[in-house]
Amino acid sequence: MKGIISISELKEVFKTNSTVWLLMYKNGSEQSDCAFANYQKVTAENSDVSLFYANVAEVRDIHPEYGITSVPTLLKFEQGTVKKIIKGCHQAEQFKAMISENAFVSASKDENKPQKNVVVYTTPTCSWCTTVKRHLDANGVRYREINVAADAKAAEAMVKKSGQQGVPQTEINGQIVVGFDKTRINSLLGIN
Repeated sequence: MKGIISISELKEVFKTNSTVWLLMYKNGSEQSDCAFANYQKVTAENSDVSLFYANVAEVRDIHPEYGITSVPTLLKFEQGTVKKIIKGCHQAEQFKAMISENAFVSASKDENKPQKNVVVYTTPTCSWCTTVKRHLDANGVRYREINVAADAKAAEAMVKKSGQQGVPQTEINGQIVVGFDKTRINSLLGIN
């Protein structure tokens, strides 16, 4: 993992790396510090991947170039072009899955729109969890399901994010929706 200090340095990185991941964050912000710490954990296990970071408090010319208005934001570049924009703090396992392309993100009908990172926290006996998953499936939204009954660490992380123990909980680009709030889910995903 290497820090980037300017847009010109980032463009130099593109010349030698076909795929680049860049975490835009602001040191001292709770969400950004969370994202940076978890992103840093991933780098130890992925030495073959080009992982970079830029602190927007010090580097002021990258985020305007790519229209980034909030941090933390993880950008995936292919051949110097932004291919994915993932907002919010995620657990190290989620970052790892995104970087290794094992995470599901919502399908985008418009190629210019970034795909959204969607995680649904469930339990096997939850009927509303099934309703949320059916709604996402019906609208062509790809998501990752986490069974919190079988994963105590994931359950703890879910409660830490939302302050709630109940399921379903749907995380859309770092925003938590507790229960099946169809209007809010549709709004966050851009479903008409």
